[in-house]
Amino acid sequence: MKLLIVEDETKMGEYLCQGLTEAGFVVDLARTGLDGHHLASTEAYDLIILDVMLPDVDGWRIMQALRKAKSAVPVLFLTARDSIEDRVKGLELGADDYLVKPFAFAELLARVRTLLRRGSIAIANDHLQIADLVLDIPRRQAERKGMRIHLSQKEFTLLELLIRRRGEVLPRSLIASQVWDMNFDSDTNVIDVAIRRLRAKIDDAFEPKLIHTVRGMGYMLDAPSSLST
Repeated sequence: MKLLIVEDETKMGEYLCQGLTEAGFVVDLARTGLDGHHLASTEAYDLIILDVMLPDVDGWRIMQALRKAKSAVPVLFLTARDSIEDRVKGLELGADDYLVKPFAFAELLARVRTLLRRGSIAIANDHLQIADLVLDIPRRQAERKGMRIHLSQKEFTLLELLIRRRGEVLPRSLIASQVWDMNFDSDTNVIDVAIRRLRAKIDDAFEPKLIHTVRGMGYMLDAPSSLST
């Protein structure tokens, strides 16, 4: 597996390179946004670790350029900016995960491996697929086993969030902030009701079941073969 790190802090970049190399990855390091964008555009990587605050071109702009060019490479943002607004912005731009500095290397390594395991999602021409469920992002349409599934805009946004973060348990608070743009109120059941309605449309009449409840933690979308590994 080949990774690209775009990080301008010398010690941080070397630390990440050493740790990920020792973990068995092939690693390239870019110290500026321009160099990082050039490498990401001309080389094939399995994952990019991208700092947000870079001295020339920031990570937001690099992320936008990659997704505009139809690049589907997974991107993990690294940043000292930990506001909800910044996290949401990164994910809306197309990032796959967001890790706030300072962090433990073990956590970064776990997130890298999780993102790489999601590689079985086919992302091409703005389509997302897991098992026999396919999302057409530009048309905001969903199909399962070739059958059109009619979803509301909120249901489609919720499903897109789940499939982009496949294999990851999403707490209700994260779902509330990204789909409904609100703070989570533990007294409301809006998230549970939305999940129940989405399940009825994409799971009840089909096998395998894709939406899973992790009690006390949240919800996850994944295929059974992935859950058993």
